[in-house]
Amino acid sequence: MIRVAAVGDIHMGPDGQGLLRPAFETLPDCADLLLLAGDLTRHGTPEEARVVAREVRDLPVPVVAVLGNHDHHDEQPEKVTAILREAGVTVLEGEGTVVECAGGKLGIAGTKGFGGGFVGRSAGEFGEPVMKEFVRTTRRSADSLHAALKELDEEGCAARVALTHFSPVADTLAGEPPEIHPFLGSYLLAEAIDTAGADLAVHGHAHLGSEHGMTAGGVRVRNVAQPVIRRAFNVYRLGAA
Repeated sequence: MIRVAAVGDIHMGPDGQGLLRPAFETLPDCADLLLLAGDLTRHGTPEEARVVAREVRDLPVPVVAVLGNHDHHDEQPEKVTAILREAGVTVLEGEGTVVECAGGKLGIAGTKGFGGGFVGRSAGEFGEPVMKEFVRTTRRSADSLHAALKELDEEGCAARVALTHFSPVADTLAGEPPEIHPFLGSYLLAEAIDTAGADLAVHGHAHLGSEHGMTAGGVRVRNVAQPVIRRAFNVYRLGAA
């Protein structure tokens, strides 16, 4: 059994230092690793990233993260990433990583993802260049997620997790206004997950959404945005061979 702790949308700033650390220090009692599903900062500034870094530095379990849209707002995602990595966080964007757990090797494929909508109500690569680029951004993200999941499968992982910020399914957006669903996720992410295979998909971003969902291919999806789960993290258990 592999125990996966996850949370997203913690939106930390200087006034939040130390709020999550006490809960994070209990992680060895209940989880093998911590996944951070983006929007770790409020505006993506290096100052805010340092707050997050201090919150997770030297934790007794591995920490794996993707960035969210808030972490890009100040247009310094490279600096945010560097600060987190210096604190020991594995930050993924179109890549995979393997964590050795007591229950076996866990592969995590991560990407921020992007919007576009869901089957029947989605944007297409047609028209103005800016619209084409909008959809292509999501497609590139989904393609990188697919490739990372496939590589992890070839590495013989006991289980695989897809970690994104944007949602791969509409299920976990229940509670959000339907008008903004195209800006909260894309079916292309779910297609990547289903065709490459995964045991769990974890995302954030949808503060008013719902925790539980599933892809068309039967992969469990969990929205771990902190306003949804209302705690420092949730723990999900994966069976391992």
